[in-house]
Amino acid sequence: MQRKVLIIGLGVMGSRIAANLAGSGKLHGVYDRTVEKARDTAGRLNVTYYPDVVSAVKDNDVIITMLYDDESVSQVYSNVISVSKGRVFVDMSTISPETSIEIAKRIEENGGKMYDAPVIGTSIAVERKNLVVLVGGDRSGFDEIREILSSTANSIVYMGENGAGLYAKLVNNLFLGSYMAALAEAVRFGKRSGIPDDIISDVLVKYSSARSPTSELKVPKMISEDYSVQFSVKNMLKDLEIVGKLAARNTIPLPMASLALQLFRYLEITGHGEEDIAAIYRALR
Repeated sequence: MQRKVLIIGLGVMGSRIAANLAGSGKLHGVYDRTVEKARDTAGRLNVTYYPDVVSAVKDNDVIITMLYDDESVSQVYSNVISVSKGRVFVDMSTISPETSIEIAKRIEENGGKMYDAPVIGTSIAVERKNLVVLVGGDRSGFDEIREILSSTANSIVYMGENGAGLYAKLVNNLFLGSYMAALAEAVRFGKRSGIPDDIISDVLVKYSSARSPTSELKVPKMISEDYSVQFSVKNMLKDLEIVGKLAARNTIPLPMASLALQLFRYLEITGHGEEDIAAIYRALR
């Protein structure tokens, strides 16, 4: 008998993951605190709409959450821990590993199971079904998680116990934040030196030894100053702030990531938090 799958959180990423799972016949229902968004998504995907989170969880077996930050994740899980017995929770949010580990312990104490499963990839990667998912939790349940998420990701990797997926994701986003600052600086240097835009793009996207999927996506956006969102400044800032707190607690110097953090923080306070991380070019322009 197929397990009933619920998605909680229908933002940029969650709504697209829901569409992929629904398209493969794996999604049973959706919940979002914004009622109209949940109702419209349920109608469009032909799945069940739930008006409250407790009834949603009680009616499903596998609960996938894709939320914004520690506060929103903690709030949702505090409401459903009492009905978690026998259920599997897969949190795809990027939050503090410490918060996730504590929630996982409480879920386990109540007879449920929880995995942290943050993703590498933007909304475009979701649409192409080629996300990377980094999973932390009980190894014995990983195969089920992998089978469910295979409809929206092409790499689903077991990282270790609870929290391991999130630590791995933060390693990635530390690198990504610093890399974005370097890309923006390179584009700015090229432009100020009089190099034509198409040459700058070719060097950084086609020929550079540091070329990557990120440079392929973000260099054209910087050059054209297209900051339509794929991964927002506010989300990058959130993740780098988590990294900064963990590094400070463990006395790990992070000079490059610290600089990137300040650039993204500047963008947030100057009103660009909802723009794509390519907007870091604004801070260096």
